[in-house]
Amino acid sequence: MAYQHLAAVYDKLMQDTPYEQWLEWLEHFFAEHGRPKTIIDLGCGTGKIAIPLAKQGYSVTGVDLSAEMLAMAYANMRQAHVEVALVEQDMRELDLFVADTVISFCDSLSYLVEEDEVQATFQQVYRHLRPGGCFLFDVHSPYKILHVFANNTFTLLEDEVSYIWQCFCDPLRLEVEHELTFFLQQPNGLYQRVEEDHRQRAYQPIQMLKWLKDAGFSDISVTADFQPLPPQQQSERLFYIARKPLEEVRP
Repeated sequence: MAYQHLAAVYDKLMQDTPYEQWLEWLEHFFAEHGRPKTIIDLGCGTGKIAIPLAKQGYSVTGVDLSAEMLAMAYANMRQAHVEVALVEQDMRELDLFVADTVISFCDSLSYLVEEDEVQATFQQVYRHLRPGGCFLFDVHSPYKILHVFANNTFTLLEDEVSYIWQCFCDPLRLEVEHELTFFLQQPNGLYQRVEEDHRQRAYQPIQMLKWLKDAGFSDISVTADFQPLPPQQQSERLFYIARKPLEEVRP
């Protein structure tokens, strides 16, 4: 699902999102396992992860399906006075260069709502990693779909933007449909109503681990909620680390 109307107000809506926690988690991993030179950021959105990484000296390429989100990322990049290569592509059909590390944070992969889409993405990421390179990503947990979203409604009322966010859950598929209605203040003081629908799906860790192995990855681990600990029953965000072997094992 590509962001359209939401792109223009995304950063304002996400201003309390703790992006620094993703960056700290990533830097901790690099401190232990070695600092890469090249990073591909899948689902980079408005660049809130890619741009700080570029400021730290990494060569970063941001990939997103939404041209509108990439336009916001470009504006943020110019304001930060750094260079991030921005590419409009579908992660399921990735066609770039071989990188040291591929990342995908802020539950971007949760937008892959069919099993074959996840598997195709894992295969593409594997193809785009150098031997020994790592794939680092997070997704919503099944618990979050069933017990946090799960047919809830969230609202925001502010002068510039307000929204009604309704969640409709399919428990058998561990899938949630987000129906978003925004009211955006215009220069004349009136409000424009816009609507977007987004779908996200969770998968059981045992499925994700199998698909990563099937794609060729090894040294796979899963933790939760920014902590170096295995997932618990009520964990909401699952973090996966998978490495491309130095030597590929062929049948």
